[in-house]
Amino acid sequence: MNGQLDRLLAEPQPKLLRSIRKTMKFILKAYHTGVPGLMAKPATDLLAHSGGYSFHVGCPNPELRTIASWLLTSGSDDYRRVARLIPALWKRHGQEDLALVGLLLANMSEIELGEEPWMVLIHLFNEQEPLGALLEIAEEMIRGGHSIPSDRWLSDMAGQSQLWHQVAVLFLSLRKDGMGAARGLVATAPRGGDLFERIRTRLLSQEH
Repeated sequence: MNGQLDRLLAEPQPKLLRSIRKTMKFILKAYHTGVPGLMAKPATDLLAHSGGYSFHVGCPNPELRTIASWLLTSGSDDYRRVARLIPALWKRHGQEDLALVGLLLANMSEIELGEEPWMVLIHLFNEQEPLGALLEIAEEMIRGGHSIPSDRWLSDMAGQSQLWHQVAVLFLSLRKDGMGAARGLVATAPRGGDLFERIRTRLLSQEH
C-alpha cells in the first residue's frame, strides 16, 4: 500500500478527464507519487536509455494498477474520455505510460474503446517499439479476457510491416494450444533482438 498515492487518488475526478493535457500531467504526478523510494533511481535511468522509453519513473506494477483503476472509475460515465488518453499515453512513451495502456486495454471492451482492443494496440505502434513491453501488454490483455486474434488476422497484420510481423509472433507465443498453421509466419519473421529470437526458437522447437 502506498499511502501518498491513495491520498492523491482518494476521489474519482470525472471533470479532470475532460482535459487530456491536465489528465496526462496528473498521471505523471501519480507515477512519481507511486515510487517507493530513491533506491531504484539508477536502474530506472539505465532502462530509460536502453529500453526504448522516453522515461522510466520507477512506479511499481501494483501502483500502476491502482492508477488504472482510478482512471476507469473516474471515466465510468463516459469511457470514451478514458479511451482518448490511450494514444496520448503512447505518444509520451514513458515505461509507465505503455504499461498503463496495457492495463486500460485489458479492462475495456470494444464498445468502450470504439474499436477492437487488439486493433487499438497495433495502430499505436511507431516504427520501433520495445518488444518486451509489447509482450507484457499482450499478456495483460489476455489476463483481461481478450482472446488472441485468429491466424488470418495475425497473417494480415504481419503483412503490413516488419514490426507488425514480429509482434504477430509475440502474440502467437502466448497461445496455450501452440501456433497451429502459423508456423510459416514465425519462420519468415524479420530477425530481431535476443528476446525475439529466443521466442522464435522456442516456438519452432515446440512444433517438431
